[in-house]
Parts: sequence; C-alpha cells; structure tokens
Amino acid sequence: MSISSSAVLIELNVSTWGASKLDRDVADGVNRNNNASNDASKVYKNLAAGTSVVNDISKYAARIRLYHNEMTLPWSNKGARILPVASVLEYKQNMNNFRTQYDAMCNKLYAEYANLVANAQQNLGALYKASDYPDVEDIKSKYALRLVFSPLPEAGDFRLDTANEDMAELRQEMAASYEADFQDRLAKAVREPWDRLHAELTALSTKLHDVDGDESKKRYHDSLLTNPQQLCSLLTKLNITGDPQLEAARRELERALVGVEIDDIKEYGHVRSDVKSKVDAIIGKFNW
Repeated sequence: MSISSSAVLIELNVSTWGASKLDRDVADGVNRNNNASNDASKVYKNLAAGTSVVNDISKYAARIRLYHNEMTLPWSNKGARILPVASVLEYKQNMNNFRTQYDAMCNKLYAEYANLVANAQQNLGALYKASDYPDVEDIKSKYALRLVFSPLPEAGDFRLDTANEDMAELRQEMAASYEADFQDRLAKAVREPWDRLHAELTALSTKLHDVDGDESKKRYHDSLLTNPQQLCSLLTKLNITGDPQLEAARRELERALVGVEIDDIKEYGHVRSDVKSKVDAIIGKFNW
C-alpha cells in the first residue's frame, strides 16, 4: 500500500481575538518615570478585563490545536499535517464536537460583547479607550475554525507540462528537488511516532525510579499509566508505513502495562521496579 493510500493531509486553522492592545502612552510614562529608555518596556492592556469569556475561547482553541497535533504527523513546516486514514472518522467526529462547543462559546461572547464594552471603563479605569473596541461584527470576523482535507501526494509525483527542450534540464532539477523534499518530509513524519514512544518510555522509567534510602513518597497519578496506554492505541494508526519495529516496540510497552494498577504502583516498590525493568528493556532493545 502506498503512503498516499494510508493517509491524507489535513490543515487546521483556529483563529481568535487577542483582546490585547499596546498602550504606548502608558509605556512612555513608565519608562520616563523610571529613567529608562523609550524601548525599555511595553504595556499591553487586557481589553476583556473583568470577564473570562475571551480567555476561555482561547484556551479551548489551544485544546483543539493540541488534539489536532496529537492525532497527526508533521508534513509542512506550517499548515498541513498527515492524518492516517484509520483515524479520519474519529478525527472528524471529534472535530465536529469541538466545533459545536467552539461556536457556542463564540456566540456567548457575541451576546455579551456589548456588556463587556460597557463595563470596560470601570475595569480598565484610566487605561480605557473606546477606540480600542471594534464593532461586534469585526469581532465575529476574528473567530473561525477551518478544516481543509487534501490528498497526500505520491513520491515522484511532479508535473511540468511543457514541450520546450530548453526546459528539460530545469524540469529534471525541479523534480529532483521535489523528490528530496518529499522524502525529507516523509522521514520526519515516520520519525515522530518513534520520538513520541521514546519520550513516553523515558518519562515512565524516570518516574518509576526509586532512590535507595529515600523514604519520601512520590506522587503517582493515573496519567502515569493512561498516557502510555493511550499512546499505544494511537500508534496503531500513526504507523502509516507499517513499520514492524515500531509495532513491536508498541506491543512490548502494551504488554508491560497489562494488569498493572496505579494503586499498586503507589504502594509497592517491587511493582515499580518490575515495570521499570520492562520499560528499560524496551528502551535498550530498539534503535531510537
């Protein structure tokens, strides 16, 4: 199966209103009063002071981007990322849910925007300027959640339709450049699941390390086990080239965690030691 049959490209853009404004007059006063140069400090006003509605949307947008990055692999420096075909339905369903909540939060802001502006003078005091606040329609234009799906190209899929013989050498150079760039992007995408797995194994090993003579109890949270378990599940989809070594490493971690309970991790040193030994063996076995 070709890589273009096992994955698609997906581009996500979640835009928000920053609700922040540089106040040069106040900054100049601060610098002047402290005998500082004009560029020593900057003062930014929070235009949404007194309410969390704008910040809540920004945090939710960050959560959407985080999910997007977790479910995908790198492709271009900015923009499109690789989404395995096996994850498309799950990804689309979750993005639909994200969009519903995102739209509801934005609509709440639009409904409350007039009050936000009306209360701004009290919340900002002498920092308030009516001209800092756009019309609500302008605010609406700053919020959007866009998804664009496109096919993942094949290696060597470079076209330049010309019969000009003088262009033949240039076409060959461009095709070679395209192929090198394609292989570089693919290598980075294939590398990422390994990096995620190695980071999870290393973190798990570090957390399970007991220092001789140290009687203090570490804190162990459910995520110590659920994070690697979730990664093991996700890696079955992120392994878009069907790398048998990656699958073997994934299975070994999965087996190492079978039957392990977080309460036992908290209470028993021999359980921590046993799991750590298995994790360390996986780290030592594979070529990272």
